[in-house]
Amino acid sequence: MSTALYDVIARRRDVRAEFTGEPVPDDQLLRVLEAAHRAPSVGMSQPWDFVVVRDQATRGAFRDHVATERDTFAASLPEERRGTFDKIKIEGICESSMGVVVTHDQQRGGTHVLGRHAIADTGLFSTVLAIQNLWLAATAEGLGVGWVSFYREEFLADLLDIPEGVRPIAWLCLGTVSHLETVPDLERHGWRARRPLTDAIHHEGWRA
Repeated sequence: MSTALYDVIARRRDVRAEFTGEPVPDDQLLRVLEAAHRAPSVGMSQPWDFVVVRDQATRGAFRDHVATERDTFAASLPEERRGTFDKIKIEGICESSMGVVVTHDQQRGGTHVLGRHAIADTGLFSTVLAIQNLWLAATAEGLGVGWVSFYREEFLADLLDIPEGVRPIAWLCLGTVSHLETVPDLERHGWRARRPLTDAIHHEGWRA
């Protein structure tokens, strides 16, 4: 049994402060995007697209928007929790080599998407699988990825001129890194500990 995949899964981190900003070669970027594009999708609908953002002005505008949303979230926290949150860096938008915005088009594949008739979200799940593939491939390539979620979809859609009906699911900071932390940031900073696997496994039914 090869352990290489398990090693990549264990090493994968949500990167914030470790980006170096050095360029990513085009062939390496294409390998990572190809891995994402090979993700399984309901009815072979392939509802994703990838917007590669290198322009510093665009990234700066997005960073400023994210900072505003960070402040909004921080203001909602109890004082003790806010003190913990204040120490956590939530993005590496301008420090990373680039941004990759992954979008989702629920209309991709037409009206009759095989396997989606009972659970509409299977299309969205497919796009998230593409993100996971991208993340693992980037880790295998020695790159870092950080998923930014402090944003309003309508702001990002307008910023990148994304067509109506297409959702920007993730801004992924992608790039070269000095290293990957061995412990996730949220654990290191005391925000939340990893849940034991035994707590997540149920047999034959939820309460079993």
